[in-house]
Amino acid sequence: MHPDPIDLARRLVQGRFPEALAVVLAGSTVAGRATTSSDLDIAVLVGDGGETCRETLRFEGRLAELFIHTRAGLGELFAADVASRRGVLQSMYATGLVLVDVGGEAGRARARAEADLRSGPPALEPETVETKRYGLTDALDDLADADDAFESLAVAGVVLNVAADLLFDHRRAWVGGGKWLPRRLLEADAERGGALLQGHRHLCETGDPTLLIKAAERILDLLGGPLREGYRRAWRGVIESVAADIGR
Repeated sequence: MHPDPIDLARRLVQGRFPEALAVVLAGSTVAGRATTSSDLDIAVLVGDGGETCRETLRFEGRLAELFIHTRAGLGELFAADVASRRGVLQSMYATGLVLVDVGGEAGRARARAEADLRSGPPALEPETVETKRYGLTDALDDLADADDAFESLAVAGVVLNVAADLLFDHRRAWVGGGKWLPRRLLEADAERGGALLQGHRHLCETGDPTLLIKAAERILDLLGGPLREGYRRAWRGVIESVAADIGR
């Protein structure tokens, strides 16, 4: 019989961080999606003399991802997560299960996290949106012309990610990567996001790009449509590419 993950998290924290000011267990364990192999996502607020870091360890046979921070470190991490438009730590504090709360520290952190999430991520700069529009248009042209299965799948991944990022920005929604991309995409826009995901799946299963192209074009229509001729960007010492801009 596998140990209860919440009890496991409590034992880990009590043994490793007996002086913690706040501890929050988040992720799939709290959301009810955990499997026997799911790791434990734990945010740990320590005293001002501690270290802000991230650490992965195995405790009683189970992986644990520890997000350790001081009060000052928490503020810096919150700011970084806002700038990246991901809101990872904010989501942990806002939705997680509080295991330790000394003097209301967890409650104050949760209030800050919820305020950030309500405010939403910052908007992309207009030039960045334009570059992404141009890159997505180019990728859709490549996808329509692709006659190689491997190239088609590779370009489809670019289309999915860039179109999703443009939709996130248009909806002022928090972005997600990996398994969180579809989750947050559906939260941001169930109709257009769902069509994009279905189009990508259809291409992967059948090789037919039609649905994915149509779904991405619907997202481009929200932003002024495809962009080809007329695009211009001055050299600034940094190579701008669609891949480099994803997630900014």
